[in-house]
Amino acid sequence: GKFNMSDQKSDVTKEDLKNFKEEIVHQFHVISEDVITQGKQVAEGVANVDEKVERTRLELKEEIDNKTQPIAQAVIALDGKVTALDGKVNTLDGKVTALDGKVDRIHKELTSEIQETRQEILAAVKFSYAELDKRLTTLEKEFLGLKLRVEKIEGRSSV
Repeated sequence: GKFNMSDQKSDVTKEDLKNFKEEIVHQFHVISEDVITQGKQVAEGVANVDEKVERTRLELKEEIDNKTQPIAQAVIALDGKVTALDGKVNTLDGKVTALDGKVDRIHKELTSEIQETRQEILAAVKFSYAELDKRLTTLEKEFLGLKLRVEKIEGRSSV
């Protein structure tokens, strides 16, 4: 039947309480050791994850370096080529400018030479014209003289 406190009190002894206390302390030790063990396992897991993350970070860094290094070298090489090309363009620019100067000088020389030749030809033509004019005048005089002589001869023969 009925639950009676006084009956139960009489059944529980100091020995029972001591045993109960020891059992609780024992259980606490078991549980706390288990918690400590699990804590250590968690700490080891965290350390392992930490190690893996660091290893992955180093691998990624190495991979990135391996991929970016050739690009950096290509950029440096390209920069060198651009600089060299720049130098060639500047040299070419200088040569074009020099050639421009030569062409201008030759053009001036030819223009001057053409002017001189033109003057010489004009002088020669004028001289030739004057010479021809003189000869023509002489021929005309001679022709008139001959004409007069022919007319005289013809006038005599008709008489």
